[in-house]
Amino acid sequence: MNSKLFAGLAATISVAYSALAQSPDEIAATLAKRALTNSTAMSILTDLTTTIGPRLDGSEAEKRAAAWARTRFEKLGFDKVWVETFPLEHGWARGIEKAEIVSPSPQPLAVTALGGSVATPPDGITAPIVLFNTYDEMVAAPTGSFAGKIVVVTEAMKRSRDGSGYGKAYRIRGSGPAEAARRGAIAYMHRSLATDSHRLPHTGETDYTNGVPPIPAAALSVPDAEQLDRLYALGEPVRVKLVLTPRDLGPATSQNIIAELKGREKPDEIVLLGAHIDSWDLGTGANDDGAGVAIAMGAAKLIADLPQRPKRTIRVVLFGSEETGLYGGDFYAHTHTNELPRHVIAAEPDEGQGPVYAFQTGVANPDDPTLNRIRVALAPLGVAAGDNNSHGTSDIESSVSMGVPAATLEPDATDYFDIHHTADDTLDKIKPERINQSTAAYAVFAYLEAELDGDYRAKSTGQGK
Repeated sequence: MNSKLFAGLAATISVAYSALAQSPDEIAATLAKRALTNSTAMSILTDLTTTIGPRLDGSEAEKRAAAWARTRFEKLGFDKVWVETFPLEHGWARGIEKAEIVSPSPQPLAVTALGGSVATPPDGITAPIVLFNTYDEMVAAPTGSFAGKIVVVTEAMKRSRDGSGYGKAYRIRGSGPAEAARRGAIAYMHRSLATDSHRLPHTGETDYTNGVPPIPAAALSVPDAEQLDRLYALGEPVRVKLVLTPRDLGPATSQNIIAELKGREKPDEIVLLGAHIDSWDLGTGANDDGAGVAIAMGAAKLIADLPQRPKRTIRVVLFGSEETGLYGGDFYAHTHTNELPRHVIAAEPDEGQGPVYAFQTGVANPDDPTLNRIRVALAPLGVAAGDNNSHGTSDIESSVSMGVPAATLEPDATDYFDIHHTADDTLDKIKPERINQSTAAYAVFAYLEAELDGDYRAKSTGQGK
């Protein structure tokens, strides 16, 4: 054998044996160190947002994203990759969206249609507004009190590190149009669920209620909502014209893309990492949830590059149709019902690039020794131990509700809702050091969960909590 070739082979074998001799905790530390300077996550995210762009669920762009993901998983060396397609009742496409104050002070308003909104007549709706500073004030009004009017709710969302302000404000967008329609409104506008002060409105899904006629619904940018507040407070009647021309595209399909790194000893036991590949159509979905896609894929790739697979299988699921109703997550849970008892734990990055600052669990025994080892391994990354109140995030919530133990690697969402669901959700907002830290945290978590022998289900019920 050529001496140089032999020396190179010997060095490779030496490195491999050295890695195999390391403890799981030492390997996790190595993974974290590599992730902090590794460009895989940024490369994945750059490619997705550049070559695919916006990925509205049910659209051809979302299907191209699914094909992109399948090819990318295969190139990254995953052992098995497949696609599971599911039906959607409705596809939806945005159209013209304009609004203006007609009187007493004519001026334009920055608006965007809510996902799933019905259209106005082609010439729009012109009507007086009735404005409420809080959602509770609006729903306190009696049935029929908004007849012939456009309802406006200007309640502000609170900025928070854990993103809890969004959950508390969600009903303004989710239920607001239906509640306004129930009281006779002919259209609805609300202050964007947002923490920025730019004239970029934030879209998002709304939920129409059976038995209540759907009405056109739009989000106002924060400055425009504040402008209406001031004008309405002067006491003169305010009339607004709203033009929205979205289209219901009828039945459509979406899909989940699933990839696995097969476990070396316990291949039937699954550690699940999720993210959603669809996005809203205004930006390129870099932060929501391209970052999650890149974090999950990048973390798994780092583990795939180890000298040997961990004991358990790591499964990455890129869910479709999250933005309009968590349909991909629901489909996965109900399609894999027989397999869910073999899911060891599930986690999903879906609140931007991070960094991760806390590790939260939702398990039968939060003091399981393997979880304590994970907490110790995450600490050098600045990740603190959290509580045991995790119910999962977004798409994995359905699986968690059916007994799968959950973990949440809590990302710092302080500035996440500055660009959430806007045209500003683009790649330039992503900072490599932030997404790399999140990727490091997920790599550590997923590897140790797959390598150690933690059992997080309640023995008496088989449930995770």
